Amino acid sequence: MSFFKKLKEKFTTSTDSISEKFKDGLAKTRDNFSEKVNDLVARYRKVDEDFFEELEEILIQADVGFDTVMQLVDELKTEVKKRNIKDTADVQSVISEKLVEIYEADDTSPTTLNIQENELTIILFVGVNGVGKTTTIGKLAHKFKQEGKHVMLAAGDTFRAGAIEQLEVWGERVGVDVIKQAEGSDPAAVMFDAVQAAKSRKADILLCDTAGRLQNKVNLMNELEKVKRVIEREVPGAPHEVLLVLDATTGQNALIQAKTFKDATNVTGIVLSKLDGTAKGGIVLAIRNELHIPVKFVGLGEKMDDLQEFDAEKYVYGLFSDTIENMNE
Repeated sequence: MSFFKKLKEKFTTSTDSISEKFKDGLAKTRDNFSEKVNDLVARYRKVDEDFFEELEEILIQADVGFDTVMQLVDELKTEVKKRNIKDTADVQSVISEKLVEIYEADDTSPTTLNIQENELTIILFVGVNGVGKTTTIGKLAHKFKQEGKHVMLAAGDTFRAGAIEQLEVWGERVGVDVIKQAEGSDPAAVMFDAVQAAKSRKADILLCDTAGRLQNKVNLMNELEKVKRVIEREVPGAPHEVLLVLDATTGQNALIQAKTFKDATNVTGIVLSKLDGTAKGGIVLAIRNELHIPVKFVGLGEKMDDLQEFDAEKYVYGLFSDTIENMNE
């Protein structure tokens, strides 16, 4: 059975609303990427070197990342030879299969959140200003609240004007408490207060906002390190997750940000916001393959429940859904 057929059986016959969210959220990337692949397949009768060269170009334009593209195309060439594929139309399904394989090959780090059972779970959010960090925190707070968890928020971004108020608005929307101090306060002191409050109020999950910009990169990273030390001292083993929020619309720039934060803090997962707003959704693969950090959540729209746990098969279905759904049985 081809990989496309497997995805068709899995997602088009189910009532899975989440696969529909991936389909809708990846519409811009699909229009950009899949249309180019379809055009490529239509123009070439046989799978030759020129075909692969053009495919490389399409993948690079989709922000899959140069190293990942080279690896993917090498694996495709091997697979095409092994399966004796002559028709270019048959290559599409193999491309989708390899995209999932590349993503899932690096399974050294868990893709699900490290939630502590019957204990306080502390999740630290890092990332530069403007990537959608506060919105992500609000949406995750909503998700956990829907699951019946007692959630609290810590307003640790005390440097950006309006950041505390923005988090408070989300707290009110979701119906969770926000621990804060005055603008310009020491973020580590805010975290100390928040952890104490979360412990005394028997919260299940504490979501912590942090600064996205200080005078320079060194200052920012030092500040984050200090915040982490305070949390660790109060709750050994915490923070249980350090989630780096990246804006998918910034493409390769997001990859550079990820490298910077990875060097300075122990990032355990990526939240890729605004994936629905970009035509270059291949950045998901570049991040996973080049940085070996799992993408744990993706933003697929503006609604409260449009922040979804990342799933490689649903992602690939979203990329190729038009082709998959129009397949003959």
